[in-house]
Amino acid sequence: MNKTIIVNAHVISPDVNIPEATVVVENGRIKQVIKGSKKIKADKNTTVVDIQGQYLMPGFIDVHTHGALTYDFCDADEKAIFELAKAKLQEGVTTFLPTTLTVSHEELIQAAKNAKAYVEKGSPYAKVPGIHLEGPFINVKCCGAQNPKYVRKPSVAELEDIIKTFPVKMISYAVESEGGAQFAKACIKLGVVPSCGHTGAKMADLKPAYKNGLRHLTHFCNQMTPLHHREIGMVGAGFLIDDLNTEVICDRIHLCDDMLRLVFLKRDLAHVQIITDSLRCSHCKDGYAFEMGGLKVLLKNGEARLVEGGNLAGSTLWMGKGLKNVHDVTKLPLEKLVRTTSWNQAIELGLGDELGKIEKGYKADLVVINPRSWKPSAVFVDGEKRI
Repeated sequence: MNKTIIVNAHVISPDVNIPEATVVVENGRIKQVIKGSKKIKADKNTTVVDIQGQYLMPGFIDVHTHGALTYDFCDADEKAIFELAKAKLQEGVTTFLPTTLTVSHEELIQAAKNAKAYVEKGSPYAKVPGIHLEGPFINVKCCGAQNPKYVRKPSVAELEDIIKTFPVKMISYAVESEGGAQFAKACIKLGVVPSCGHTGAKMADLKPAYKNGLRHLTHFCNQMTPLHHREIGMVGAGFLIDDLNTEVICDRIHLCDDMLRLVFLKRDLAHVQIITDSLRCSHCKDGYAFEMGGLKVLLKNGEARLVEGGNLAGSTLWMGKGLKNVHDVTKLPLEKLVRTTSWNQAIELGLGDELGKIEKGYKADLVVINPRSWKPSAVFVDGEKRI
């Protein structure tokens, strides 16, 4: 029997805040969460990990991340996904959806092959249950930092072709595209979460896709129709329709503090998901220059922007820092906010009974967060201490 006991833990889980706790892990799952400290000795079958009062949270789940450590998921070299998974693990992310760019079909197939290779080689860092296609079926007028050269109409056949290589768990597309409402229904039939993003949609465009099951908005407020008093757009839809799962980049750059307050104080937190939308410049120093889908990008003052036009291109955010930012801005308790880093994502991916909580029976995907630096000091995947 493989047993790990985590002692002196400050457990933060959805609606749970235990300042002093002991967590018992057996065979990769949580067996007990005990209030108070216990003196336990290690033996040949038991590993004791003393985290000295640091936060113990469910491992983060990042459903929207492109790259890190100078690598992008769409790079042809399969090393890219290994390096991205390694970076995510360092951030406390135990499950993630590597996210594509708007690129050629051949490049998307290669990315899927690389994800398959990562899983076949044992997923040594964070878990990859599937990929997130951001594009290529977006609105060419709302590309942001995506390359308009590769934008095309929604194609179920193209999506199916990628799925033959590796599971697609989410796709961001413009619902106002030709056949956009029917595409949402096809995605759900294929086990893919359809999401509206990089969109010029009006509320009337969203309604038929919503009727067909679409319940997700990609990086809320960014590259979508803004709120207007005569047309509420996708930002208005995100506030009006309670069960739309809204991704939020909480770096205090993509959204100002007041918008973060508005989102987290007025929306149902069960339908808010913190994402990083991290690029290959994540974990890199200021001044790093690179290309993204053929477009030049520069990291300056912590912001990744297109060299031509200046559009924001993504972030260098870590999930834990995003959580800290929202906590600082809203003053909401961590046990309320923490669900937006993992459990909400797990529920939407069909993993809500296994991931996202520190509770008996759940998989022991856990992150230890230093409350001073807000950086991970230990990460467990299926009970195995990988950092």
